[in-house]
Amino acid sequence: MSETKINKKFFEIQRIYIKDVSFEAPNTPNVFHLKWEPIVKFNLNTFSKKIEKNIFEIILQIKVIVKIKEKIVFLCDVDQAGIFFISDYNEKKINYYLYSYCPNILFPYARECISGLVSHASFPQMNIMPINFDDIYKNHIKFKKNSV
Repeated sequence: MSETKINKKFFEIQRIYIKDVSFEAPNTPNVFHLKWEPIVKFNLNTFSKKIEKNIFEIILQIKVIVKIKEKIVFLCDVDQAGIFFISDYNEKKINYYLYSYCPNILFPYARECISGLVSHASFPQMNIMPINFDDIYKNHIKFKKNSV
């Protein structure tokens, strides 16, 4: 009987959930009569927290502010979160999972949540383009190395 080498490195999604969500349309119904020429401000952050050994909570925070001229049309904040099991990787690989791989998993859920909130509020559909978290992470690492 041949021996099988077992790879101890392991990654698992344990749970994906909305941690916090907020939608405000403070100037309705008046903004419904304005010509739809929106100015969109988009902010993205990721946070990670170790819950216990090999268990991490990752939060992808997206904030969208839409204005027409100076009038706020809507504000939408979504904190999409997940709990992930990440074991037996070196620190560099774990950081990649925490700040690139896991946010890539969470992003479609956050995008769908935002799209649903916007359409349920009777505004034109909001299509958020895909985000390359690998590039964001690589740029962060370069910046970190250059600033030391």
